[in-house]
Amino acid sequence: MSHPQKDSPQKDRPWLFRTYAGHSTAEASNALYRANLAKGQTGLSVAFDLPTQTGYDSDDPRARGEVGKVGVPVAHLGDMRALFADIPLEQMNTSMTINATAPWLLALYIAVAEEQGADVSALQGTVQNDIIKEYLSRGTYVCPPGPSLKLITDVAAYCYTNVPKWNPMNVCSYHLQEAGATPEQELAFALATAIAVLDALKGKVPEEDFPVLVGRISFFVNAGIRFVTEMCKMRAFVDLWDEICRERYGVEDPKMRRFRYGVQVNSLGLTEQQPENNVYRILIEMLAVTLSKKARARAVQLPAWNEALGLPRPWDQQWSLRMQQIMAYETDLLEYGDLFDGNPAVDAKVEALKEGARAELAQLDGMGGAIAAIDYMKSRLVESNAERLGRVETGETVVVGVNRWAEGEPSPLMGEDGGIMTVDPAVEADQIARLKAWRAERDAEAVAKALDALREAARSGANVMEPSIAAAKAGATTGEWAGAMRAVFGEYRGPTGVARAPSNRTEGLDEIREAVDLVSDRLGRRLKFLVGKPGLDGHSNGAEQIACRARDCGMDIAYEGIRLTPEEIVTAAKEQEAHVIGLSILSGSHLPLITETLERMREEGLSHIPLIVGGIIPDEDAKSLKDMGVSSVYTPKDFELNRIMMDIVALAEPREAAA
Repeated sequence: MSHPQKDSPQKDRPWLFRTYAGHSTAEASNALYRANLAKGQTGLSVAFDLPTQTGYDSDDPRARGEVGKVGVPVAHLGDMRALFADIPLEQMNTSMTINATAPWLLALYIAVAEEQGADVSALQGTVQNDIIKEYLSRGTYVCPPGPSLKLITDVAAYCYTNVPKWNPMNVCSYHLQEAGATPEQELAFALATAIAVLDALKGKVPEEDFPVLVGRISFFVNAGIRFVTEMCKMRAFVDLWDEICRERYGVEDPKMRRFRYGVQVNSLGLTEQQPENNVYRILIEMLAVTLSKKARARAVQLPAWNEALGLPRPWDQQWSLRMQQIMAYETDLLEYGDLFDGNPAVDAKVEALKEGARAELAQLDGMGGAIAAIDYMKSRLVESNAERLGRVETGETVVVGVNRWAEGEPSPLMGEDGGIMTVDPAVEADQIARLKAWRAERDAEAVAKALDALREAARSGANVMEPSIAAAKAGATTGEWAGAMRAVFGEYRGPTGVARAPSNRTEGLDEIREAVDLVSDRLGRRLKFLVGKPGLDGHSNGAEQIACRARDCGMDIAYEGIRLTPEEIVTAAKEQEAHVIGLSILSGSHLPLITETLERMREEGLSHIPLIVGGIIPDEDAKSLKDMGVSSVYTPKDFELNRIMMDIVALAEPREAAA
């Protein structure tokens, strides 16, 4: 019997195939996008660099070392034009992972689409635009929560009228799981965020049109290695969202209550050790969001096997894309209905997750909702993450190649380039030169008028989208747009989730606590350990866990959160008379930021204070850092926090006593 070569009519359509990509420059990223589309990718997923995400121009002092590292720099309309050159936006489904500056990046996108002659009302895609989770887990916020929520609703209201096929907000629970959320917390915190946004949107459109606005809210979730639990979590999301839309908002149309989500599987679980094992992890995690038709993702983007090492190469991204294509086109998955309906084990797990999430939602509701409960949610995530790491450390949670079966053959995938792509340091200077040329060539008076109109709209409470688009067309920059928002709404420092008082997690710490006491006696005061997050990197999970463990080991800790300058960190170390400084940098900007920190320490006479560093740091860079004077370098493979604690104690030992 012959087998049909074409998709049979009854097959489901596959999800959108995406690859999260962007680096160096708009031109380089454009070439990467066009290559990925030619390989069969069906949607774009744009990664922006940290200055773009946090509202700074590429030549801002705070952007030093960060330009083009974790995504593409987009400082103005010219950059956005280059990013999408020869890519017809009217035919594209584009996801932009952007939050605090989402109104601005969408304004630039719309301006480029208009230049291409596109029908703006036909544009399809998503801006993440979920600022609440930035306060909890990723740290690219700019303004305080209240005004930030208002900007989210501005985008939603504008898109409803002008870009009706666009998803104006993508509630992102992905980073909540990376910050330690349990499945119940991920469900509850994400749904609470969606509720906060929908409550704020009430009254921004006619009441009879509100269900359509509800129907445009989408989600972006995480799928971890416990794929049965994760699949049940997705089915719980579907049920709870339907329940909320129906009961809280009175949405009658089932289509408008549909839980529409995209996914990236869990980068947190990818290991630096035996990185080839990550290919299996990625595949298994994809099953959680594709196997159940009732809760199948609308779009999937997969990390590459080597993301725990650094920036993936085009081949690495292609390998992850092929994984999706094989699942969709070679298997028979899309020929069947839901595989789990009526399964008693699945039903029981889904009900348990829903019950836990409802209890957490009731707690948040009692506190006044997601905005009012940011401090509470942050502290809960830090606690959950500490428990997760503790289970890995003790071996209760097995991670193959990390805490079991750690011996193995060297990976032939690493190659001469170390298995990753590196960004040429000259990229930053080139981007800055283009930015200065852009400023010199634009109509400065037109820009000034456009920015005045933007500030006035923000001050008056008007929707900022139209003046943002006007500013984009006039030639304003990302830093100028964000500067206008800061001028009107102010800046904000989010909670760290790290309490000064020790927790009750002191089991197994007796030996370290005794060592801390002994060294503190020799120092004449309590061992002072300062944890710093220099640069624009907002991924603070590691820094928080180091600070918490040091606190529980009896050290006097200082941790003021993310996005501090080297100058601020060194000043704090001097004022607080730190015995050891620990820096955490995950954005790849460790060399310039640590160079500046060491220079400032020398200038302040603090060269005697040991400096340790943690992050995604290649071996060659680790050697360079040690040559510069860094005492120890830790990477994700150093998961045993107690060993790091003992290293800190040894470094703090008075030199006279140690001699």
